[in-house]
Amino acid sequence: MRILGIDPGYAIVGYGVVDYDGLHFNVVGYGAITTDAGVPFPERLKAIYDDMCTVINKYKPDCMSIERLYFNTNTTTAIDVAEARGVILLSAKQNSLDIYEYTPLQVKQSITGYGKAEKRQVMEMVKNLLSLSSVPKPDDTADALALTICHGHSAGSLYGKLMKGKNK
Repeated sequence: MRILGIDPGYAIVGYGVVDYDGLHFNVVGYGAITTDAGVPFPERLKAIYDDMCTVINKYKPDCMSIERLYFNTNTTTAIDVAEARGVILLSAKQNSLDIYEYTPLQVKQSITGYGKAEKRQVMEMVKNLLSLSSVPKPDDTADALALTICHGHSAGSLYGKLMKGKNK
């Protein structure tokens, strides 16, 4: 199963792509889609959409794992991120990807075993679990890779059952 992990944003969209066979993760690629602050917002959204379609067409994932938004304070930022997330989800659906959403707490629990782990702990575990030489930069990219691991752990038992059925 090829998983595309997405950490949504409008200045930086982190993405990571891993193959998961039910036991092992193999990193296929990762990076960030960036937009400039001086560009009108609708143009930034179009750039995110276009770049997401490029990533999807390049890596051909089976599904997308994306962070579920959770905001307490800045509603302006929340709305902008939600709009960016909308074009990301649209790019996934237009490319027939199944979409799975996880809260930050679920991701931390899956990666570290503790839902209130600090960001640095999560990043180090991503590095270790994916056998990377260093923590991917920017942080949004490491967060996207964490989402791929979270989905692999969550879907792994179902994936294993499906694969056993194909081998009979």
